[in-house]
Amino acid sequence: MAGLVEKLAASGPMESAGFLNDIVEQLWPNINVAGGKMIKEIVEPMLASMLPGPLATLRFVKIDLGDVPISIAGVDVHKADNGIKVDMDVVWEGHSDIELDGKMIPKMGIERVHLKGRLSVLLAPLTNIIPLIGAAQVAFINPPSLELDFTDAANIADWVLIDKCIRKCIMGVISSMAVLPNRYLVKLDANNDFFKTYLPHVGALRLTVERATGIRHPKKSGVKGLLEKIVKDVPDCYCRVRVGAEEEWRTSTKKDNYDPEWNETRDFLVADHEQQIFLDVDDEDLAGHDDIGHALTTVRDLLVQGGTQVLPLTHKGEPTEATVVVRGEFFDFVEDAALLSSSSPGSRGDEEGRIVGLATVLVGSVAGLQGQRDELQPSVRVAWGGSEFATAAKTYTPGVDIFNPAFDQAFRIPLTAAMLPADGSGDDGGAPFVLTLLNGKKEAGAVEVPFEDILGAPGMCREESFDLGSGVTVRASISLRALRPVR
Repeated sequence: MAGLVEKLAASGPMESAGFLNDIVEQLWPNINVAGGKMIKEIVEPMLASMLPGPLATLRFVKIDLGDVPISIAGVDVHKADNGIKVDMDVVWEGHSDIELDGKMIPKMGIERVHLKGRLSVLLAPLTNIIPLIGAAQVAFINPPSLELDFTDAANIADWVLIDKCIRKCIMGVISSMAVLPNRYLVKLDANNDFFKTYLPHVGALRLTVERATGIRHPKKSGVKGLLEKIVKDVPDCYCRVRVGAEEEWRTSTKKDNYDPEWNETRDFLVADHEQQIFLDVDDEDLAGHDDIGHALTTVRDLLVQGGTQVLPLTHKGEPTEATVVVRGEFFDFVEDAALLSSSSPGSRGDEEGRIVGLATVLVGSVAGLQGQRDELQPSVRVAWGGSEFATAAKTYTPGVDIFNPAFDQAFRIPLTAAMLPADGSGDDGGAPFVLTLLNGKKEAGAVEVPFEDILGAPGMCREESFDLGSGVTVRASISLRALRPVR
């Protein structure tokens, strides 16, 4: 792993962001209008589906992002596999004028937005035709910090509930659309090929939470504090771990221990070496789980430090005497069918949750749909084994070719040894990949692609227009990769 560590440790100077801030300032009135439209079209439906009770009726009645533009700093430009990658710090201290109204709740507003994060802009693929760049993909490397200052009803007793619910909903929208590995795609060339634009994961991190030391309860007030004085409450500790926008993982609980040892391991997909590893140590309590403290590092920092770090735990921004020890090993994804086959059940690496490979399905477009354009709501469902995903449904609007819709979405399925057939060929249990065309909730055609066809294809990838029947095709790419330790 020496070569990777050397590469990660090398850091060049950051670029000046002055000209970018000048451009953003000039574009801000246009960004204000476009951003308001996106919030109305994307965030508002999410409020209806994610917020509880009367809050679900909230609708935006006014969206003005104000006259303070986003500020950019710390720009880092470097070459990606198929384009140019530009990373930058973005800070927005917005003086907004946003109003929401709903049924059975008073009108409320948002007068300040505090947003901070590191944004990655991938410009790819590079072409020889103006505008020279096929598309821009925008994503936060890690979930950004977001704070909202409310007015009107949100300043009354239920402010905490309103703030927590709405901020959680907005962060959910941001994470699902534009926190790695999810990227927001903007086509600069109408003929851009999404398959050439897509940037695969850089690898996987095998992370072990070894132990924590010096655990002590934070000072408590009220009944909990009194009970702790009466009864010696030795903590029952567990650790929650998040990497980027990937699903959170939790260790087991170690009972009655100030220095718990877990030595538990989980694999995480890594889209960028700057992705954060967030660890949160909690005390499992019948009266409610207590936060002991949290620690933060990045994939890059962990690897540069030799793969092991002792991280201090902080509680509510204050340092504690406790630490948590983590260890990490990095893996590449490689085109090696033999390596993937050797990871079948019964072989090494058959531990629960241990990743041995990755399946990636890219859905480009569907062609040849028939029917009344206003009655078409096409989407594509992707299924393999117990995993199932679906693209966003399309509806007819002026300028959209609803008979040949483009989806340009990527779906990733981490492969464990238990998911693979015993001999790696797919003949005795390897489920086929199933691509299904949906019109609303109704199935309108499907195709099965055998697992062994992908495993034996050149580059372990099949990229073609698959026949769904009735003259309809779906352009998709299905690929397999094996996991290999970086030495």
